[in-house]
Amino acid sequence: MKIYNSSTHKKEDFQPIEEGKVRMYVCGPTVYDNIHIGNARTFISFDVIRRWLIAAGYEVTFAQNLTDVDDKIINRANEQGRTAEEVAIEFSDKFIAVMHKANVMDPDVRPRATKEIGPMIGMIKTLIEQGHAYAADNGDVYFAVRSDPSYGEVSGRKIDDLMVGARIEENEDKNDPLDFALWKAAKPGEPMWNSPWGKGRPGWHTECAAMVHRYLGTPIDIHGGGSDLAFPHHENECAQATCAWHEGFANTWMHTGMLLVDGEKMSKSLGNFFTLEEVLEKHSAAALRLLMLQTHYRSPLDFSWERLEGAENSLARIAGTVQNLRWAVSHAEGEPDATLAAKLDAAVDAAKAEFEAQMNDDFNTAGAVAAYFQLVTEANTYLDQAGSAVDTDVVAGAAVSIAGAFAVLGIELPEPEEELPVGLLGVAAGLCAYTGDDVNKAAERILAARAEARAAKDWDTADAIRDQLRDMGLMIEDTAAGSRIKHVK
Repeated sequence: MKIYNSSTHKKEDFQPIEEGKVRMYVCGPTVYDNIHIGNARTFISFDVIRRWLIAAGYEVTFAQNLTDVDDKIINRANEQGRTAEEVAIEFSDKFIAVMHKANVMDPDVRPRATKEIGPMIGMIKTLIEQGHAYAADNGDVYFAVRSDPSYGEVSGRKIDDLMVGARIEENEDKNDPLDFALWKAAKPGEPMWNSPWGKGRPGWHTECAAMVHRYLGTPIDIHGGGSDLAFPHHENECAQATCAWHEGFANTWMHTGMLLVDGEKMSKSLGNFFTLEEVLEKHSAAALRLLMLQTHYRSPLDFSWERLEGAENSLARIAGTVQNLRWAVSHAEGEPDATLAAKLDAAVDAAKAEFEAQMNDDFNTAGAVAAYFQLVTEANTYLDQAGSAVDTDVVAGAAVSIAGAFAVLGIELPEPEEELPVGLLGVAAGLCAYTGDDVNKAAERILAARAEARAAKDWDTADAIRDQLRDMGLMIEDTAAGSRIKHVK
């Protein structure tokens, strides 16, 4: 397995620190609002990466934080006349709920910043003792960036270049403009905790380093997040951790690409800003995941409603193929053509091999999905050519393989259609004097009556059957393997 390491800018053979186990951390949201689809792209991407590591046989411990104390939360609380805690609780709950809707697995560990103040203070004290941080007269505590000789390795930046064109906030309390806050002195109306430097709260970059060390130990195998976090957030996390504990922080850094909307950066002022919640009100989570996974996680993803609608159609085609394969197995008749069956069997093996190869090549979901799109095409060709004389073992295997591959990606195929309604018994009784109580047998009689009418060119009867079924929300689907009654989509 090869993974692209953002800090070295190349793909590397993945060698976990502990054989067979992976410790992985992905930065979670700052809970002051509903997450947008750009955030969702990162969380869905790392959910798939985690799923594949598990499928590949690794024991994965996955941690993701919730930043529930931050300037953004405090500002939102002040705007709404609420407490910061009330805002954080509301949007923490909403985040977890919408992740469930998107079929993103819960992390094994979900620490919240406000519950980890003690470990953060402990880390800050260690940094001060070792000369990597200092307490200012105003009650703030700052990390001394130039004390870390490796600073810049995560993002590929040099300290001397950071001042050029950088937006550095003027602050007379800092020893160096590049230094960043580990602890912020309390201000009126803000959440605050006791510390050796007075009442205050942690800086944003402080929490993840302390949480990773506490819950996963350092170094970890993989640290991930959006590309916008590489600098300064991940750089600052890494600096604190390596200076505090004199160990590496993360062996592999992974970052997702930006999400665009119709080719433009998402912005409320442009009217192209969409939350994950509102997208999932209009489309299925499976279709959104399929759309996102058709682009490599490191590449920019161009979102549009048209592309999402196309993903829904592709999903329906995939699900329809799986359903047709299963139906063909249960309705198989005649001797199967061995040559056709061997060709489909080979296509299944090829799809499996290509899927695994693509996922092991830096989690290339685009290539993995393409491999199974090809198998769907091969499977439909086989059904058209084989008619009802299918090789049940090969066809069943194809159905399992297709559904299983998409399940590994967290894409749940639409459920098979509901059972046919009992009302068909009345239709069958009127058309062909069927008096039993088996709905499936009634459907067979109706199809037989339609076939007889069409053979006799009795189009009025054939149309009447079609119309009665349509009134019940049903339709007749004609396939090479035979005809069947199904629900209208």
